[in-house]
Amino acid sequence: MESIGIVSGRPVQQDTKKLWQYSAAISACLLALATGSVLAWTSPALPQLKDPNGWLFVNTEQGSWIGSILSIGAIIGAVPAGTLADKIGRKKTILATAVPYLLSWIIIIFARSVALLCLARTLAGISVGLTCVVVPIYIAEFAEPSIRGVLGSIFQLFLSAGILFGFIFGTFLNYTWFAVICAQIEVVFLATYIWMPESPQWLMGQGRKSEALRALSVFRGPKYDVNEELASIQKCVEEAALRKSSMLDLVKTRGARTALFAGLGMLAYQQLTGINAVIFYTEEIFAAAGSSLDADVASIIVAFVQTFMACVAAVIVDRVGRRVLLIVSSSTLALCLFLLGLYFKLDLNGIGWLPFVSLTTFMIAFSLGYGPIPWMMMGELFPPETKGTASVLAVMVNWSTSFLVTKFFSPLKATFGEGITFWIFTVLMVSATIFGYFIVPETRGKSLQQIQDELNGKNNGQTRNSEVA
Repeated sequence: MESIGIVSGRPVQQDTKKLWQYSAAISACLLALATGSVLAWTSPALPQLKDPNGWLFVNTEQGSWIGSILSIGAIIGAVPAGTLADKIGRKKTILATAVPYLLSWIIIIFARSVALLCLARTLAGISVGLTCVVVPIYIAEFAEPSIRGVLGSIFQLFLSAGILFGFIFGTFLNYTWFAVICAQIEVVFLATYIWMPESPQWLMGQGRKSEALRALSVFRGPKYDVNEELASIQKCVEEAALRKSSMLDLVKTRGARTALFAGLGMLAYQQLTGINAVIFYTEEIFAAAGSSLDADVASIIVAFVQTFMACVAAVIVDRVGRRVLLIVSSSTLALCLFLLGLYFKLDLNGIGWLPFVSLTTFMIAFSLGYGPIPWMMMGELFPPETKGTASVLAVMVNWSTSFLVTKFFSPLKATFGEGITFWIFTVLMVSATIFGYFIVPETRGKSLQQIQDELNGKNNGQTRNSEVA
């Protein structure tokens, strides 16, 4: 098995075992599964809460806050995430993330007021913010270059699976049992992740070299000589220690500016696809379209397709490349949103299959590109000393954009109609295609050091040769 000798910059033939890398990524990404179930909760739950004869009536305005306040919680959770992960470690931070998730489900089960539901969604959002910052960093730090794309894609795969999980159980279970079942995800996470190793890079940064050696040996397998990689990690940590990281470091060099602009742009565009608004209001969109399919069934099918395509993305992302998938994704999303706008604008009720096909294709395109790749590349684009700060900024931008899209999706529909609203998102996706073509760098098959060298204009010849190979 070929791995990258980061010190020498040349491929080194070593026999690596990947079982623990996959196990740690899958276990940590159970939090992404939890995030998906949280995102999906509003789609089956809000129609029940909006029933005037139900046990807790929620009007349209209150429902929009219940749906969108999750994003505010995510921003609150993202702010201390990088600092917390640096202080107490990636593993302890990830374990602690399960607590607000569990509290939110308990509150949802017993809530008898809109205020308590908003509190529960805020707590869930805090965990979402922590998850989106720390889990990708953790995976990027232990993953070897040959499978870093696959392991990074597991995050989006589990996020999609969590949405499918929420749509299925939200359809067939009542309000209370739906929350009880969702809470079991965190229980399974705690039972599995507690056995996983800490990030070797973080351990080395704390001066715990012997523990870093043991952790790296677990991740790479008993036959892998970790000395060169450990020396590389130590060199990076020592260089980072000499540089006092600050916000200014994110714009100080050409490479830092490119990474920041590309990273923040991708995560803003991820939400400007309208993905969370589509997920939150999937059933309402199908109901408004008058689709011939039952709204619950259509939602489940769309979520299933999204999950399946997230699996496909995990397989092809290290073969096709990140940048190509982003461009294909955004251009396809633009087409789907245009067709949805056309359906509503021209009142094409005679072709009720169009919104279903458009939304299904929308989920496919999102799952192949703008779903997994922005989070994956956030773990690749930044050096260790700025990764935490950059990730916090990125999550804040991502979830601030999510809040704006989710909160104002319904008012936009009410003001301009569904057709114009979807066309607004169409224009945004056209601009995302241009952004991907001109701004986003390719990171496929490159070590983290090679990516930094390329961003800063170093080793261009070597990089081009590796891309050709």
